[in-house]
Amino acid sequence: MSESRVFRMLLGALGGEGGASVTRWIVEAAQVDGLRVQSTSIPGVAQRTGATTYYVEIAPAGTQAAQLPLALAPTPGTVHLVLASELVEAGRAMQNGFVSPELTTLAMSSHRVFAVVEKAAMGDGRHETARIDRAASLLAKRLIVFDMDRLARLHTVPIGVVLLGAAASSMPVSRAAFERVIAGSTNSGGKSLQAFAAGWATASGEVAALTEEPNSEPAPTRTNGAVLDSFPESVRPLLAHGIRRLIDYQDDAYADLYIHRVRAVADAEREGAGAAAGFAATAAVARHAALWMSYEDVVRVADLKTRLDRLDQVRRESGAAPGEVIRVYEFLKPGLEEICAMLPTRVASPLRRFVERRNWTARLNVGMRIRTNAVLGFLALRALAKLRAVRRFSSRWEAEQRQIETWLSLVRKASAMDGELAAELAECGRLVKGYGDTHRRAMRSFDLILELARAELASSAADASALSGVVRRAREAALADPEGTALDLVLAAHFRGQPAPRARQPIMMRASPHA
Repeated sequence: MSESRVFRMLLGALGGEGGASVTRWIVEAAQVDGLRVQSTSIPGVAQRTGATTYYVEIAPAGTQAAQLPLALAPTPGTVHLVLASELVEAGRAMQNGFVSPELTTLAMSSHRVFAVVEKAAMGDGRHETARIDRAASLLAKRLIVFDMDRLARLHTVPIGVVLLGAAASSMPVSRAAFERVIAGSTNSGGKSLQAFAAGWATASGEVAALTEEPNSEPAPTRTNGAVLDSFPESVRPLLAHGIRRLIDYQDDAYADLYIHRVRAVADAEREGAGAAAGFAATAAVARHAALWMSYEDVVRVADLKTRLDRLDQVRRESGAAPGEVIRVYEFLKPGLEEICAMLPTRVASPLRRFVERRNWTARLNVGMRIRTNAVLGFLALRALAKLRAVRRFSSRWEAEQRQIETWLSLVRKASAMDGELAAELAECGRLVKGYGDTHRRAMRSFDLILELARAELASSAADASALSGVVRRAREAALADPEGTALDLVLAAHFRGQPAPRARQPIMMRASPHA
């Protein structure tokens, strides 16, 4: 018997997705079937800055292959089965050469769990998943792909259970062995068995993959009927999401203010040239205004951290069995800015100056560790979450609403001149994000671009077409470089009447194809 009879499997999973349990089930099921098996793992970083990889080799007992030493790590071009709990994890495996068109079955979930670098980007930092899809169809001998995350949430189990069910038929282990091991290894064996069977059936084509979000929340009644019908059709879905978000964030009156702001931009586009451009500025304002108006503060953080569905999610992701005791700790570090943000301006401004003059800022930045599934910790954060009514009288609220109105007035003014210019200014709302230093840098870039547009629009000789190009280049520079250096170069070149310098491109490393 040749060495090729050794079956090799590689699994990439994130923290809390059940990778360790799946690997243990594979080992135990192989032993139930009388196979020789060995597994190793390389730990990654918690959450989404890295994944743990699990490697398994299986050899039939009583054969020449069973006498051979089993490897501790995979070799490119020799892996029979690759399991990826998320799309980019599949991309990592392909980039490292573990997926071969002559040998490898690739089972992957089509959903995304965004990496830290993706979420920290000023603009759209998401990886281009279409390239991963194309590579998977070319490199895999057999491809098993569907949204396993939705199926896992439907059965309230870690995604690894569904992933195992989808790929189990490609392993030299019987289904009966898997079911026996799963049923006997967990307190929630019934749910895990159902999810395993659902993954198996979906991968084999016995049932169709889920195409709708399970337990999706319906839009509130107020987002239907006359409210949405008075807006362009392309804007209505964004508006419905924005209304729901702002009702949840503050109240109905705040959502009404949002509707009024979006309607004002839509009316300005109807009177100008925006209608011919598909109301691009209105759509951008509907998206970015909803996000901006629901800015993150200590009240919002406390509210989100004490919602019952979040505690249920923590229990589910931690793999805790029903009735098993867990402890949930939240780490908060409110500082001077967070304190002043909730105070009225007439109090916050002198307090900020008083603290800064005495260099007490660092002293007020005290870390807090609160257990939110205990009575006192939960009540403390719930009391903080109830301060949403105070938010309207805070200095942060006053500053944010003033800046929002400045932005929207400029968008409306540009709509009368040029639809493209209005859309470019509306897209500048993408710059406003983050908190602390990130938020301050973002607002600096945002204010510089708006000041440029305001000065140009005040001129009787303003060229709307040229200005829209400058605003677009400035916004792209600000999104590409959060420190603001690229934006300063673009603005300096504009005022000197010179072409904008070419942005420096990152060095891209390309993996060479494996044999």
